[in-house]
Amino acid sequence: MAVEYASALVRVQQLVDLYSAPDLSVATQLCDRRPAGAVAYKVVSGDLTSVDLTYGELRQRSEQFAASLYDLGVRPGDCVATLMGKSVEYLVALMGIWRLGAVHVPIFTAFAPPAIAFRLRGSEAKIVICDESQQAKLAPGDDVPFGAPWQVISTAPAEKLPLGALKFSAVLDASRPGFEAAALGGDAPIIQIFTSGTTGTPKGVAVPAKALAGFQVYAEYGLGLTKDDLYWCAADPGWAYGLYFGILGSFTTGVPSLLLQANFDPATTFAVLAKFAVTNFTAAPTVYRSLRAFAGPIPPITKLRCASSAGEPLTPEVNEWAGGVLGVAVHDHFGQTEAGMLFNNHHHPDLACSLKPGSMGIPLPGWSALILKERDDEPAEIGELGRVAIELKDSPLAWFSGYLNDSKKSAEKFAGNGRWYLTGDAGRRDQDGYYFFSSRDDDVIIMAGYRIGPFEIESVIVTHPAVSECAVIAVPDPTRGEVLEAYVVLKSGQAPSAEQTKDIQNWVKVRYAAHAYPRAIHYVGELPKTASGKIQRFVLRQERRAQPSVAAVE
Repeated sequence: MAVEYASALVRVQQLVDLYSAPDLSVATQLCDRRPAGAVAYKVVSGDLTSVDLTYGELRQRSEQFAASLYDLGVRPGDCVATLMGKSVEYLVALMGIWRLGAVHVPIFTAFAPPAIAFRLRGSEAKIVICDESQQAKLAPGDDVPFGAPWQVISTAPAEKLPLGALKFSAVLDASRPGFEAAALGGDAPIIQIFTSGTTGTPKGVAVPAKALAGFQVYAEYGLGLTKDDLYWCAADPGWAYGLYFGILGSFTTGVPSLLLQANFDPATTFAVLAKFAVTNFTAAPTVYRSLRAFAGPIPPITKLRCASSAGEPLTPEVNEWAGGVLGVAVHDHFGQTEAGMLFNNHHHPDLACSLKPGSMGIPLPGWSALILKERDDEPAEIGELGRVAIELKDSPLAWFSGYLNDSKKSAEKFAGNGRWYLTGDAGRRDQDGYYFFSSRDDDVIIMAGYRIGPFEIESVIVTHPAVSECAVIAVPDPTRGEVLEAYVVLKSGQAPSAEQTKDIQNWVKVRYAAHAYPRAIHYVGELPKTASGKIQRFVLRQERRAQPSVAAVE
């Protein structure tokens, strides 16, 4: 293993040098150097019909789109947001943004107008590209001002376009191919993504082009992608994993990939795996748990070579089921928005090891990891629970330097005078070098693979006219991993009821995101707080664990 790992580190350095070059052109590297006839993506509809997008077509259309963005006033370094589902138009838009040298701002399509507007304002996006189904969220109102500074481009037909919006296909056709790909180097940002925390608004992360080195290392060693694969990353590209390792992981390797336009459904997922002979599949554990619980007919899955999981810890019952149905074990992986993937049960044959139940594996080549003591900045003993950290001087894939315009939160991510990057997670390492996730050392909630900051949800709930204050925690769920529950103090004159609960839940669905509403609401007289008034969510979690059947109006 030592020889193989050393060989992998040579590959890491090659990719670091490639993506750090001062004359790097992202569009050239991800698209233009590929054979024109090679399939970049197989885009599958809900009825299982499909179209192939070749690299030649992607180059031509993204050249047109980049030229039109330029004509609309977008320049290198400007932010362009997408509020789009998975589609050919989405892929063309991304490559056009990067071809111009602009910065992509991903926005999850389940977000409601306040969360969308926050990200558009925070990134100072000049343009937002949306699907027809999303354009109503951009209409002027309480959250989106009249005369908003961003131009809307929609995939809707002309007769359904909002006032002032441009039609995507018309923007595309307004220019000819031939727009020269920007070559801004490895330090130029290509993505501005927002990550949730616990005590404040979402934090902006600028992802530089040199981060692509780590994305490709993961694709090659963690996922074990090969040129003969058909790769399907089921994660939503509105979030880091789906964007970094679905879209960009595909483009960095040139491996043909599949993009499913339909919402998740177990029967459809099984049908896609079988019909299109997917060989390499990755999804959040909640997807595998839903597949396991599916009671309908399952077609034979015969071509799957690798299955991977990320977004939350993989629980043992998944692999008790996967071998018989999928034909392979699911490998657990661990990463973060601020870093990419850090630990893996690698699929690459040079680094493949026996799976240990509950382990997220060993460090990805290019990352040097350790466990720091819980309270002291010094390495923990083998088996000791502590803080999962990265030794930066020995981690050539590291690229995160801090959050945008938030020096306080940035400083909290480092220890030892900048020596270590702190993941914010607790864990341990065994004598064989395997790492085990224990818990987060903050209050971030992981639901169905999505990281949700409780502060964001609380900030929405407290605007409800019946609510005085609230706190949000995570509660274990057999399918989603965790779900949200809220502790609510009502205003004087308000009373708990099933109707009140439904109204608060819908309030969150409409004003934040449809997936992030509290599944249960506990009405309390007061919330536990510190002497300084900070809500102690850990006290609520302890009480909830001690009383699993505690009454809640659901």
